[in-house]
Amino acid sequence: MKAQWQIRKLGELFDIASSKRVFRSEWKRNGVPFYRAREIVKLAKQGFVDNELFISQEMFDQYSAKYGIPQEGDIMVTGVGTLGICYVVRKNDKFYFKDGNIIWLKKTSNTNSRFVEYAFQSDFLRKQIDDSVGATVGTYTIIKAKNTLIPLPPALEQQRIVGILDKAMEGIATARANAETNLQNANALYESHLQAVFTQRGKGWNEMPLGAFCSFENGDRGANYPSKSARTSTGVPFINAGHLTHDGIDFSSMDYISRERFNLLGAGKICPGDILFCLRGSLGKFASVGKLSEGAIASSLVIVRPHKSVLNGFLLVYFRSRLCADMIDRFKNGAAQPNLSAKSLSKFVVPVPPLSEQTSIVSRLGTLSAETQRLESLYERKLDVLDALKKSLLNQAFTGQL
Repeated sequence: MKAQWQIRKLGELFDIASSKRVFRSEWKRNGVPFYRAREIVKLAKQGFVDNELFISQEMFDQYSAKYGIPQEGDIMVTGVGTLGICYVVRKNDKFYFKDGNIIWLKKTSNTNSRFVEYAFQSDFLRKQIDDSVGATVGTYTIIKAKNTLIPLPPALEQQRIVGILDKAMEGIATARANAETNLQNANALYESHLQAVFTQRGKGWNEMPLGAFCSFENGDRGANYPSKSARTSTGVPFINAGHLTHDGIDFSSMDYISRERFNLLGAGKICPGDILFCLRGSLGKFASVGKLSEGAIASSLVIVRPHKSVLNGFLLVYFRSRLCADMIDRFKNGAAQPNLSAKSLSKFVVPVPPLSEQTSIVSRLGTLSAETQRLESLYERKLDVLDALKKSLLNQAFTGQL
């Protein structure tokens, strides 16, 4: 660390407190904004918030006169949820805040508040905050805040570092926004082509119920259904909704059952080419089992087994479409936890083209999907690089290397 830098406690640089309690019964739907930790997080990320809660002007005036309110340059720090997120109070801000949710760093010295805000994003402070959480739900308390250490250079050096970080972070934010937009555009392009399949139909298409060209098989829901205690670390795959992805079946967290338990099941055994569809919980989630030749399904899933007249790949295109989403909305039951039955699923109306056109559609969308995934990977790597650059800059700033 450079000469003239010091390691100081935040409690030596700020008067650290919280608010006086405002009871839930005193919350209003209009008046002076009343912030919780979630509002501070939004302010820190986007600079504004569509507030939901308020207190009366009368209460605000009373607390202002008796206890004080946040002033320009004060720092509001989240004490629950995502800990240590900072918002530096601006000149015309007017709000009160929830006790315990937010720690109030009152500016009492010439310490640069923006410098401290950036410090809270650095590994130097994050490690202190994260280490204080422990195994249970963590909080960032007044006592913890007072004892949080910060590397502190002279005032002019603080200002210089903030200037460098402001410029660098602005560039990173712009690059990140561009990458995120490009990522969204790549996905939107694929979605538009997918939806066009069913809105720009050619000759020879026929609308028919799903049950006209598929068979359905529920999982075994009887006495032989594998309880959690019957699951094993190896054996025959036992597939639930959490294992379904757009790319197929995810084996990274797969459950298994023994061969003996599998042999006892009277239904719900997969075959290569089957499609699994979720009937409750993650309603509408689906995946092809691909070439997987053996496995059993959880009770929330149903096996959809297309006949030779319809390609597996075309049926996957349909399940991704808005038409299928509309059918789910039409046939689902239950308010608290919407669900479907296999019988309802069999009634879904599907526009089906000739087999040769199905082949063309699946091939065309498969090529576009591969390109979309390539672009997704490219933009996600770019986002990772930007995050790493931001972290590196912050660490350089607070080790005196910037």
